[in-house]
Amino acid sequence: MSHAKCHHYDLTLVEPEFSSPITDLVIDLDFLRKKEFSGTTHPVIFFQLKHIFHFLESLGSARIEGNNTTLAEYIDSKVQGGQKVPEKIQEIQNIESAMDFIDQVIKDHPINRALISELHKRVVQNLSFSHGEGDRTPGAYRKSNVQINHSSHTPPEAFKIEEYMQELYAFISKRDSPKFDLLKTALVHHRFVWIHPFTNGNGRTVRLLTYAMLVKQGFNIHVGRILNPTAVFCINRSSYYDHLALADTGEKEGLLKWCEYVLRGIKSEIEKIDKLLDYSYLSKEILLPSLEDALKKEYLTSVEAKILQKAIHKQLIQAEDIKELFPGRASSEISRQIKRLLDKKILLPEGEGKRKYLIRFDQSSLLRSVMETLSARGFVPLRDQV
Repeated sequence: MSHAKCHHYDLTLVEPEFSSPITDLVIDLDFLRKKEFSGTTHPVIFFQLKHIFHFLESLGSARIEGNNTTLAEYIDSKVQGGQKVPEKIQEIQNIESAMDFIDQVIKDHPINRALISELHKRVVQNLSFSHGEGDRTPGAYRKSNVQINHSSHTPPEAFKIEEYMQELYAFISKRDSPKFDLLKTALVHHRFVWIHPFTNGNGRTVRLLTYAMLVKQGFNIHVGRILNPTAVFCINRSSYYDHLALADTGEKEGLLKWCEYVLRGIKSEIEKIDKLLDYSYLSKEILLPSLEDALKKEYLTSVEAKILQKAIHKQLIQAEDIKELFPGRASSEISRQIKRLLDKKILLPEGEGKRKYLIRFDQSSLLRSVMETLSARGFVPLRDQV
């Protein structure tokens, strides 16, 4: 192990020049944060998309660390469910679970040691340490010195971690102008990696921290937005590490280049994914092509495809809509058709006790076709076959 010393620099807010492209990015992202959303996509369909992007986020975060799970393998685990999974799948499921946890608690929970400790515990849960991605002391700072893979930076010695992390929490909680929120998020991401506080799982934990900070700042999925920040980092793993390295010295120029990389990526992802709130786009460009693909690959029968096509066109259907597809059929037969589709998880009731239904694609064989279509349209940042 290298005996090089850590290059110390104080954690401070770096401000771009007025003419800097970062200033334009901050202004554009602040507009997106405050923009009211009233998309035409039904909330039940929207939140299925949210679930898909959550697991893409989780898969992407694990892949940055060297997890070689393919999209196809992870989709199979989602569709089959209920069985013991290999560690590489467990690692991704842990990240997905931690994202759900953030959604539940972040509104009322400060970003502090308790939260970071809990996120780390969730990240390494049920993973082995010797040959996997676990940690022998979940939630606890490391007690020995380490070297980071893919980096010439030497993290601080173990006895200094507490001091550096306290500085980080103070930086996060300091009440600065909201215009600095995104710069702070980028700087915190780098500083956490620079400190490398845990023995293992630092990369996965810091990407969850970034997600938590963005949601807390108002980029909130509960009011109509899907947030997928890891897509920024996993599109090009080498570029991610190269930009982190630019900031390692603590020089203003390198830190600002890192911030521009993060902010530009976040803006691109938000603009791209927000298109899915427009149901005319979603149905025409994603759902109908996915249905055609599923029928071609025999994931669906022609009867099922006919019903789902109606569901896509109308967004919400009821028994009468299905009955008109099968003139002369008894109501009991129509009810059986609906039940079969509900059992196969390709139709979903609008709510408990309601008799209106929508297409379901987040936990069925349709997921493969939806992912294929999302990938073809550039929504999936992972470059392998579904």
